[in-house]
Amino acid sequence: MKDKLVVEISVAVVDDDASLRNALVSLLQAFDYHAKGFDNAESFLESAESETTDCLITDIQMSGMNGIELNRVLRQRRGPFPVIIMTALQGKLALDSARESHPVCVLSKPFESHQLLGCLDRVFSKF
Repeated sequence: MKDKLVVEISVAVVDDDASLRNALVSLLQAFDYHAKGFDNAESFLESAESETTDCLITDIQMSGMNGIELNRVLRQRRGPFPVIIMTALQGKLALDSARESHPVCVLSKPFESHQLLGCLDRVFSKF
């Protein structure tokens, strides 16, 4: 019998809300993703994961660099890159700005875990 090819998919979660960040990392790990959390955009960009992660999940509003700026920096560094943006902001301007940054999904907080997993399915359906 042939060995099964195992593809480890790496997902980074960047959010300054520790409880949400930790919950998302735990959820992703429960679904066999290699997940790591970061409390701000700068710490993520300084890490090795910024060059190796397969997908980024980020909040828009954080202290320091926001999620839209983080998305822009990653696109400059790596080219097209799958990003899922989360936001508690419900204003049209915030949502339009998020969508203009070309994420795979924009999730309005609070959201259900199946919504996030559906976004990840869209990203990784080719794996």
